[in-house]
Amino acid sequence: MLIDKEQYYFSRAIESFKKRFIIISPEFKILASNTSPEGTLVSDLIGKYCHQIFYENSNPCKNCAVKESSLTRNPAFRAKENNSDDLSKRPCLYSYPIFSKGKIEAFVSMDFDLSTRGGYEEKLQRSNIMLRNLITSSVDGVIAADKNGKILIFNAPATQITGYNKNEAMNHLNIRDIYPDGTAYDVMKDLRSDEYGGSGKLKFYRVKVAGKDGKTVPISLNASIIYEESREVATIGFFHDMREKIKMEKKLKNTQLQLLQSDKMASLGKLAAGVAHQLNNPLGGITLFTKLILEDYDLDDNVKDDLNRILRDAVRCRDTVKELLEFTRQTRHLMKPNNLNEAIIRTLFLLERQPLFQNIDIIRNFSDNLPFITCDIQQMNHAFMNIILNAAHAMDGTGTLTIATTYLKNDNYIRLKISDTGPGIPEKMQSQIFEPFFTTKEEGKGVGLGLSLVYRIIENHKGRIKVESTVNKGTTFIIEIPAATTTHNPGDGNND
Repeated sequence: MLIDKEQYYFSRAIESFKKRFIIISPEFKILASNTSPEGTLVSDLIGKYCHQIFYENSNPCKNCAVKESSLTRNPAFRAKENNSDDLSKRPCLYSYPIFSKGKIEAFVSMDFDLSTRGGYEEKLQRSNIMLRNLITSSVDGVIAADKNGKILIFNAPATQITGYNKNEAMNHLNIRDIYPDGTAYDVMKDLRSDEYGGSGKLKFYRVKVAGKDGKTVPISLNASIIYEESREVATIGFFHDMREKIKMEKKLKNTQLQLLQSDKMASLGKLAAGVAHQLNNPLGGITLFTKLILEDYDLDDNVKDDLNRILRDAVRCRDTVKELLEFTRQTRHLMKPNNLNEAIIRTLFLLERQPLFQNIDIIRNFSDNLPFITCDIQQMNHAFMNIILNAAHAMDGTGTLTIATTYLKNDNYIRLKISDTGPGIPEKMQSQIFEPFFTTKEEGKGVGLGLSLVYRIIENHKGRIKVESTVNKGTTFIIEIPAATTTHNPGDGNND
């Protein structure tokens, strides 16, 4: 108990306190107060309801600390409702229950500016919520770990990258486990160097992480060491999944290569067309004068046979030049109905007399009366020539080449099968053959662009292409192109 002198000073101290300090009954009636509203005596407050005197409310305030203390029988802190975003201007209330024989006799209510612990705790709580929302909403994987490697933070994008769920990561996973063997050491070593953004930081660091399924995922890592009074306590990293970007870069590179290949083919086409035109004139002269000699002179049969042979060969050369001109004729990707059988025949006409095809048997199984296909015939010719040449090279100039066309009436597709009796393609390589720069040829004998160009041409014509191959037995390329809506050509013939 306080002696009289202590009570005197204690009362004076409360009276001198610049903030409101009041004693309230459980019914919210003022029992004592160190302050009063302007123009009112303290003695006039006794017995009045606090919410009426200080806030002009007919009922206790919604945000009342005394109400909370009466329910919990513990001290309470409540912030007044206020629309201001400036936390330093929001007054707060503390309520402290006074007990007598285990029963609440009254409440002490204090009103003061928010520069107190309660305000700081609220600020800290709001900051933590904001930080948690930032981590949760991040489009990148966020992983934090203590210095021993125990994972402390693991958000949803981190799960998408690694395949581990949050529970697995935080309870059973060490940060070293998400890096392939030996990589974790390199990452921590580089994190402490000055080469990747300064000591304790990594910026745009390319590395792979190991997923739960054992596959690696390429990422761009931004990471830093967390210090506490110059002591390392944790690391945090932002893992940006690079798979989609790498896929887009690869697609862009493929497109650039195809454009380069197209330009190259266009240049070769112009050159071939120029040479063909130059050959046409002397071939015409040979044909003309050979005919004149045969008509104007009485010659021995042996001489006539020789001249007729010259004439036949000159006509064959002329026909070859004509087909070459047709094959290399520059177009603006003209899409129109074309006869697939005739396109194959034209391609074979240009190739089968080449030395590479001298010991190759060519079997033609062309279906009669195929519907037309809507295509750019020059692009299709390039595609067919690439596949046929690949087949001839695979057989090393000796074997059987089978070309078959069929109408798939149910699907309304035209199927083309080109089969060879070469060494075949190993199964593990079959999924790669349409990728740029992939080749089964010896170094220096091919750059691996042909089949990637074929794939793009067929894809651009809304078609599909696949390969079937057995090692030591041969390879078959199957191309299926949608049939045109126009009627088929009844005279397209079963040539050969």
